[in-house]
Amino acid sequence: MNARTRLSPLAPAPERQRALALVTALGEAPRGEPGLIGREPELRALREFLGEGAAGGAARVLCGHAGTGKSALLEATVQAATATGMRVLRCAGSRDGDPPALSGLRRLVWPLLARPRRPAADGRFDAVRRMLADGRPVHGGQSWLSFAVLGLLESVSGAGRPLLIAVDDWDALDGPSRDALTFVARRAEGRPMAVLLTARPQRTPSSPLAGLPELPLGPLAPVRSAELLATRRPGLDAQAVRELLAAAAGNPLALLELPARPEEPVPWTPASSDRLAAALAPSVPLLPRATRHLLLVAALHPEGDLPVLLAAASRIAGAELSFAAPEPAERAGLVVSDGTRLRFGHPATAGAVVHGTGRQDRRAAHAALAAVLPPASVHALWHRSEAVEGCDPALAARLEAAHGHAPERDEPPMAVRLLRRAADLYPTPADRGRCALRAAQLAHGLGLERTARTMARRALRECLSPLGTLCAEALAGTGDGRRPAAGPSAWPVPTGAAEQEDALELVRITAAGVAGDDERAGALLAFLDGMPDRSADPRLLHAMATAAPVRRAAPVLAGVAAVRCLADLPVRDLERLGEAALMAGDAQAALDLCRRAERNHRLHDRPDRLPPVLLRQGLAHLALGDRGQGGAAFQRCAELAEAYGHAPHAAAARLLEDLAGALRTGGAVRPGSAHELAAARRSVRSIDAVLAVGTACALVEAGEAAAAWPALSSLLADPGTRATALFALVPFAEAAEAANASAEALAALDGVEAELGPRCPAVVAARLAVARAVLVDDEDAQALPERAFAEALSRSPGLAAALGLARGRRLRRRRQVGDSRAALRQAAAGFALLGSPARAARITAELRACGERTGVGAPGMPRPEAARDLLSPQELRIAELAGQGLSNRDIGERLGLSHRTIGAYLYRVFPRLGVTSRAQLAEALRDPRTA
Repeated sequence: MNARTRLSPLAPAPERQRALALVTALGEAPRGEPGLIGREPELRALREFLGEGAAGGAARVLCGHAGTGKSALLEATVQAATATGMRVLRCAGSRDGDPPALSGLRRLVWPLLARPRRPAADGRFDAVRRMLADGRPVHGGQSWLSFAVLGLLESVSGAGRPLLIAVDDWDALDGPSRDALTFVARRAEGRPMAVLLTARPQRTPSSPLAGLPELPLGPLAPVRSAELLATRRPGLDAQAVRELLAAAAGNPLALLELPARPEEPVPWTPASSDRLAAALAPSVPLLPRATRHLLLVAALHPEGDLPVLLAAASRIAGAELSFAAPEPAERAGLVVSDGTRLRFGHPATAGAVVHGTGRQDRRAAHAALAAVLPPASVHALWHRSEAVEGCDPALAARLEAAHGHAPERDEPPMAVRLLRRAADLYPTPADRGRCALRAAQLAHGLGLERTARTMARRALRECLSPLGTLCAEALAGTGDGRRPAAGPSAWPVPTGAAEQEDALELVRITAAGVAGDDERAGALLAFLDGMPDRSADPRLLHAMATAAPVRRAAPVLAGVAAVRCLADLPVRDLERLGEAALMAGDAQAALDLCRRAERNHRLHDRPDRLPPVLLRQGLAHLALGDRGQGGAAFQRCAELAEAYGHAPHAAAARLLEDLAGALRTGGAVRPGSAHELAAARRSVRSIDAVLAVGTACALVEAGEAAAAWPALSSLLADPGTRATALFALVPFAEAAEAANASAEALAALDGVEAELGPRCPAVVAARLAVARAVLVDDEDAQALPERAFAEALSRSPGLAAALGLARGRRLRRRRQVGDSRAALRQAAAGFALLGSPARAARITAELRACGERTGVGAPGMPRPEAARDLLSPQELRIAELAGQGLSNRDIGERLGLSHRTIGAYLYRVFPRLGVTSRAQLAEALRDPRTA
């Protein structure tokens, strides 16, 4: 189905042992021959099946829903059998009406009956020929026919050539043929024949195929689905890929047949094609008229309850429908009903059942749905708009007014639909242009770039304000630089709420294009400063952080902190605030906002919108020094991004997951291919800076701090990477100390502090203070961060651990061994909790250099029999769960605490027990009396 595919050839094997030996020698498909994408396990299983059949007989049922690739796999098996010299007999069922009796058997065995007969089989051949050719009844009926066909096939397979019997769509054969071939399949063992049947899943437990070995075909994995689209349908834009992956749900035929529609049709119906409708819903024309009406309204309103759908279908039919109306569709396998909801068996079935429905029928169905839904609901308005023809300014005004409620109800794609339809229904160019532009802006914010381009180009054909025209021009070029012809210095000053809205959307779209260009960035900031009454708008804060993350860090973070009622904020604004806080340097605030956004998406069951949120969460964890949590966030992001077709997010997440692993272990950072980096930049603009800073920090973690000094110093000096390098001030200081460049490093820190100015954010000032404490061997300098930035340190365990490490090393140099050991133990525990085993191991080595044995029960450590007495009951419970391998989040869920609280408990427990990793907890807590 998704490729012309072959199995590896099987050599002829008259002897059973020789055939069995060949099974292990089968390789993959020859080089240069395409394979069935995502079906490699099934291909291997069919290779083994051919070997079993040639050796001593075998039967398989290839079972899967329509479009899963059963026929393609059967064809691959036939080609492999033919190439090895096996004789192949084949037939196929027909789903176009009822096939004539014995038509399947006739197609299967007629090649045998037409050849010269052998005397020993004359009687059997003649009887079967007469029955199949003339339809003459014979004594014994179906039982005799099944034995006669088995004997006929056995005589052919025993002539030195193993036999493959390939039956496609077994469940669509006529009854006598189906029964006879099932009889043969059950008796294939012991005869040199392989019987391969394909069938759709049977809905009754008493299927005639019950007991035969099955090879089930499920949906393709999301990654393989995306690979199939890239191979067979190259050139699709990212939005089309995501839509096709969601609608096809892993069905290969749907992936290849569903149209990638540039615009939704009016009136709207789900997408489908002739071939897809014939495969997924061939029985629809045979269903009762009332059932077809019900399927139509269910396809147009899939989220509707069954009573609502029945009411709408009753309006179309002109008579009240009962709850028995969906039963014929259920028996046909099209839908599943639990009495309250009606669900299609596959997402693409909704389009298949209404494919070919006339325009007037669709309008009537939309009108019926609008009549039975609550009049004030967003869905009722949309269905009403799909039912009308021509202009309707009153309805258009209602659609435009209602579009703001859709994001509040977490239905932003519906808001785009409402605005697009409002643009259709307004008669005046100004109204059409306004709605088309709003739809383009909202679509761009949702990542629907194709829709954004389409609606922006449509808006440019209408009447727009000067700022609206600039915004539409920027949106029409989305993906091509996103930079309007006029620079920010030439933009007119917005007057009025409508123009300010256009201005905020314009800066949101273009901010990324001016980053790195000092002149244009300055003009953009001056433009933003001209809207003081919108200074707390998330779009303005995000644009400001994008254009000048270092210079404007203080006002950005102040604006983020000033936002109130976060629970009422749209989730997209939460994401913008989180990203703005991260760019401005406050990773903890960014993490809190991203977690709010994640909870919102999970609450409303929107896993497809989680990848960018998880990506920012992972970056915030890395900035806080928590490599373990960061790696886990990147892994979850990559899995979801691959499942929902977000290739840029998947590429960025995989690169950053590898980076987190390197930071944990001090290993080498995978550089990434040019293709991966190009894709990742579309998700994380600063991915190159993040990887460069992370690579240098991995050298510090590996104990090669001096080697990292040139890279970190140049990254901090470069304006393009300085915002990212500010998160690595402590590794920068450690590298400078190792390279004997403390003076140069202190001068660089003075320059950063001067650029940030007197309003330097507290979180950045805390990092600067800790970096100075690493560089200066002065007790007052090292005590300053704890006194001045106690709150910032409490929110950043990474900084606290780094400060403890610096203090421990200073005390060791001053030969204050006891105090040094305590500080180093605390630092080792902190780094271990943050998922930095390489750093914790090096600190443990420093402890040993101080003369301390770090094993449990060593001098200076708590004895095993006293270890439990050192902990409170709550600390002991948490330590026991951590020793069992549970994560902080898992422990928190069990005990009703946050994972940060669990981390704080373990941060105190580790040095108290004298351990530096979770792996040592179980041993430390074990009672020697029970050992």
